[in-house]
Amino acid sequence: MSAPVPAAVLVVVPAWNEHETLPLVIAETRAALPNADVLVVDDGSTDDTAEVAARAGALVARLPVNLGVGGAMRAGFRYAQRHGYAVVVQVDADGQHDPAEVPALLALLDAGADIAIGARRRDDEASPAHGPRRWAMTVLSVVLSRVAHTHLTDTTSGFKACNYRAIALFARAFPAEYLGDTVEALVVAARGGLVIRQTEVSMRARAGGVRSHNPIRSALFLGRALVALGFALTRPRTPPPARGTPARGIPPHGRAPLGRADGGRAERRAADGPGR
Repeated sequence: MSAPVPAAVLVVVPAWNEHETLPLVIAETRAALPNADVLVVDDGSTDDTAEVAARAGALVARLPVNLGVGGAMRAGFRYAQRHGYAVVVQVDADGQHDPAEVPALLALLDAGADIAIGARRRDDEASPAHGPRRWAMTVLSVVLSRVAHTHLTDTTSGFKACNYRAIALFARAFPAEYLGDTVEALVVAARGGLVIRQTEVSMRARAGGVRSHNPIRSALFLGRALVALGFALTRPRTPPPARGTPARGIPPHGRAPLGRADGGRAERRAADGPGR
C-alpha cells in the first residue's frame, strides 16, 4: 500500500503545447494523489493547453510568453510559497513521469531530504540515452554528485519533490536558463546547504507528441550542458532559510488543500503573482 500523501502537496506541471497529453497526466495525478492540488503552468502555449487543463480539474497559471521549464517552475514555487504549501512535486506534462511513484519521493523528504529526485533506472528502455547525450549525463552526474555530497545518477530528471526549505529558496532563486530547472537548480540547492537524495523510478515513453532528441541535438546537448554546468558553478550562493524555520509561515506539515471551485480566482492569482 502506498504511503499517505499529506494535504499540503502541490503538484506543478509545466506545460508548453501539451493539450494532447494533459488530460491523462492530470487524471493519473489526481487518482494517485487525491489530497494534492495540481497546478498546470501554461508556458506561453499557442494551443488550448490552459483550457484543457482547466477542464480536467487543475488549477492553471498562464504565462504570457514562453519562459521554458525553469521560468514555469519558478512561477509554481512562488505560487506554492504564497499559498502555504509544504511540498512541491514537479511532474512533466508529456506523461513520462508516473504519479504513482510520488510517495517514494515524499518518503525521502520524510527521511530528511530537502529535495528528492526520481532517477530513471539504469535498465529503463522507455527513455534511453545514447552517444553524446549519455556522455553529458555521465559527466553531469559525476560533478554534481561531488557538489551535492551524495550519489546522483540522473541529474537531468525533472521528476522531483521539494520541501518548504527548497520552496523558499527556489521561489526567489530558481534558475530559468537552459537546464536551469535541473543542473543549475541542483547546484543552487547544494551550495545553499539543502540535502539532495534520489530514488530510482521507472520512466515511461511520451504519451503524445514527438521526442526532440536526435544525434545532432544530442551533440548540442553535450556542449550546452557543460556550459550550463560551468555557469552554475560560478553562480553566487543563495542561503536557504534555517532548518525548522519555515519561510513566510509555511508549516512543515499540512494545511487544508486549496479548493478548485473558487470561481477562477486561483488562476488569476497565479497569473498575476509569479513576477521575476
